[in-house]
Amino acid sequence: MQNNYFDTLIIGSGLAGFTLALNLAQEKKVCIVTKLSITDGASGWAQGGIAAALSGNDSPQQHVQDTLIAGAGLCDKTVTQYVAEQAPAAIQWLIDQGVEFTREHGSETGYHLTNEGGHSVRRIIHSGDATGKAIQQTLIEKIRQHPNIKILEHHIAIDLITSEKIPDYPDEDNRCCFGAYILDTKNDRVRTLTAQNTILATGGASKVYLYTTNPDTATGDGIAMGWRAGCRIANMEFIQFHPTCLYHPFAKTFLISEAVRGEGGLLKLPNGEQFMSKHDSRAELAPRDIVARAIDFEMKKHGLDCVYLDISHKPIDFLKSHFPNIYSRCLQLGIDIAREPIPVVPAAHYTCGGIITDKHGKTDLNNLYAIGETAHIGLHGANRLASNSLLECLVIAQAAALDILSQSPASLVKLPDWDESRVTDADEEIVISHNWDELRRFMWSYVGIVRTTKRLQRAQRRIELLREEIDEYYTHFRVSSDLLELRNLVDTADLIVRSALLRHESRGLHFSRDYSDTLPVAKDTILERF
Repeated sequence: MQNNYFDTLIIGSGLAGFTLALNLAQEKKVCIVTKLSITDGASGWAQGGIAAALSGNDSPQQHVQDTLIAGAGLCDKTVTQYVAEQAPAAIQWLIDQGVEFTREHGSETGYHLTNEGGHSVRRIIHSGDATGKAIQQTLIEKIRQHPNIKILEHHIAIDLITSEKIPDYPDEDNRCCFGAYILDTKNDRVRTLTAQNTILATGGASKVYLYTTNPDTATGDGIAMGWRAGCRIANMEFIQFHPTCLYHPFAKTFLISEAVRGEGGLLKLPNGEQFMSKHDSRAELAPRDIVARAIDFEMKKHGLDCVYLDISHKPIDFLKSHFPNIYSRCLQLGIDIAREPIPVVPAAHYTCGGIITDKHGKTDLNNLYAIGETAHIGLHGANRLASNSLLECLVIAQAAALDILSQSPASLVKLPDWDESRVTDADEEIVISHNWDELRRFMWSYVGIVRTTKRLQRAQRRIELLREEIDEYYTHFRVSSDLLELRNLVDTADLIVRSALLRHESRGLHFSRDYSDTLPVAKDTILERF
């Protein structure tokens, strides 16, 4: 049992999981499970930076106010205040770990702070235009060297092991999580991992859409597993579409950072006409939902495949120093951003809803936590403020660590092994890829930036048919990584559509042509399975 027992089992390998692991590892035996390599999480793709009140002309209260405005009435004020107040200390923790943020000689903080849509002041600390990568590389080096942290790469979680799955479990009213079934995809075997505490840190579900800025790993695994285990889910209708994903046939999901607009980038039609001021007085610095809808409107109005983001009026040295990765990647694709605008389209970017937790990451099940994009703590409301996502990962992971370290060890329970006695090898794997493609296409068409009740109902009917096929496949054949991801995507798509159908208004990221008004009282959409 020793090889399969851990004090803390972390499913997912992004900033939230890394932060938690490093804050626990001095006292706990930690295991990080990641379905590809440890470097493949979405956190490493983050370009812009981390929001924190670091300068004298800023304050946590201003940060809170900007977050509440972007959240369109659905942010939890207590949680938002807590995260904003903890932000400077969280940044200092990263600096102490060795993360090198971009410096600025003569500035009050010693670091360059940039601006992004929805922020009233410059408060985004960053590492060039590859902040996530810089943080990831620094923390991974520490994680790999730590003797108390075990990394299981190429392992994908199948399901959580809860008290309902334990024969003759004595306390039916005390629902608990004891670990998870994990598929070792390299050796094609299922492992039963036992843990005092299990943490879902698998990121979001943007891969449910055809166009996304996220890596292929963003398949909603943690949200789906938490839902199947009986956790409540909130606000899944609020999917943030990043306004500016590079539109190019050879560029897969390449994000053009929010900071490009923050530093003066202008959105234009093909004829060079600017259009954002017609949609919002803040123009290019409006929150993401407004900018994404404006671009969607202009594309549909004029029959366009894309619009253009122009920052060519800035000096080339400025562009190379502030956006080195964007500059070089665009140049590789034949786009010189110092001379010409960048073709962009909106793409699914961030899941604002998720598993309901408190500010320590605790879910409805004892010993089960959810942190990062997988969770819903009430910070983002109906629309996430730019660069609050990495901040949430840091602050809530550290809070979860404190909560876990304060607990007394629980008694162990013998877990049932995974049962493969009644399944066979799959006979038609093509079914999985076809269903995956169908799901992502109709989610993009029917559950995208602008929605109608009829479109949502069409999506719901197709989800029901897909679920029947996938459940039959799951019942009769051995599990595979592709099958597990498809199963999770269908569960997550169902949660998104059900949540969207329940919201009879337009608010934040959810815009319905049938309910275009905003109701006077903002309420969360909460789904309960049990």
